[in-house]
Amino acid sequence: MHPAIFLDRDGVIIENCPNYVRTWNDVQLFDQAIATLAKYRNSGYAIIIVTNQSAVGRGIITIEQAHSINTQLIEAIVQSGGRVDGVFMCPHKPEDHCTCRKPQPGLLLQAANELSLDLSQSIMIGDAFSDLLAGQFAGVRQVALVRTGRGAVQEQHAPPDALKEYSIYNTLTEALEDLLGPTTP
Repeated sequence: MHPAIFLDRDGVIIENCPNYVRTWNDVQLFDQAIATLAKYRNSGYAIIIVTNQSAVGRGIITIEQAHSINTQLIEAIVQSGGRVDGVFMCPHKPEDHCTCRKPQPGLLLQAANELSLDLSQSIMIGDAFSDLLAGQFAGVRQVALVRTGRGAVQEQHAPPDALKEYSIYNTLTEALEDLLGPTTP
């Protein structure tokens, strides 16, 4: 078993889109995040994307379109020298009350089960309290909020009572450098 870096997609790796990411044309990469994923490719941590994509459940895009966007994102990360070991996606609407939609821990638990991950040594980085709660409920070692995406707005609100200790960083780069230390070339 090995630890993982769990990352939310929208707001951490790519820009949030107010009307949902519907096609690859809607994707705006955070250059610092893509460069950072390349730096940490040999960190000893699995790199896992966990993402809520309710646009599927709402009928705005198909599951195939969602998978295509994720595949293209992985390709962009790999072309920049990074890697992604898995993408776990919840396609449900909030009112479906599934166990995989963050803040529920289902996506992280599924990833841990399928990829033999040690949750107790893993970290979760997101731009919303729901991301941090999912990590905490899954039993990860550390959760962190980044101010990219919705993070700066989330920071202005009181965190949910259930959310215990967490760190706040400006970017994914700052988060990983602090949580895992700088990389060596």
